[in-house]
Amino acid sequence: MSGLRVVVAEDDVLLREGIASLLERSGLQVLGQAGDGVELLALARRTRPDVVVVDVRMPPTHTTEGLRAAGELRRELPETGILVLSAHADVEQAMELLAGGRRIGYLLKSRVPDVAEFVAAIEHIAAGGSIIDPGLVEELVSAQRRDDPLAVLSAREREVLAQMAQGQSNAGIARRLFITEGTVEKHVRSVLAKLNLPETDDHHRRVLAVLTFLDAV
Repeated sequence: MSGLRVVVAEDDVLLREGIASLLERSGLQVLGQAGDGVELLALARRTRPDVVVVDVRMPPTHTTEGLRAAGELRRELPETGILVLSAHADVEQAMELLAGGRRIGYLLKSRVPDVAEFVAAIEHIAAGGSIIDPGLVEELVSAQRRDDPLAVLSAREREVLAQMAQGQSNAGIARRLFITEGTVEKHVRSVLAKLNLPETDDHHRRVLAVLTFLDAV
């Protein structure tokens, strides 16, 4: 997809010039460069690029100016794709960005030297797709594991808990999963223990377990 019209926003002049140069050598048209969020917004509004490549951190505070500018562009120019570059995988930043839907991408700056991959990401975004850096995917999976209260359960224990959520008794669960009632009882005890539910009567603990399940799915 040659001839794509791109704007590059990065406060590091050498990196910005380098990105612009490699994009032009790859057949893309760089409409302009910006060193901060204000310049980016003005340039994008004037040129209406196909894709904006923007660093997360830009002046004056070098925190999330680029991300905020990207969000504003998404509202004003929804047909313009946005590729955010970051030095580090930040799950919270990425989730905020990716909630914007199509034509969105988040890549680590370490991907830029791989020109073919970098250009392919821009082309994919311009075509309406989304790109997530593999490093970020690993972070998202790790975060999900840390935050998921059911992550401590085995696959079979999750199945048993799902049946409990449907109101099945131990006997009913045994019939549905083709296991013995004694095995179900062992799994239920394990579920209750692994979820660190308070020591109350078994019925109340089962209710708490089901609530935990419903809150996690």
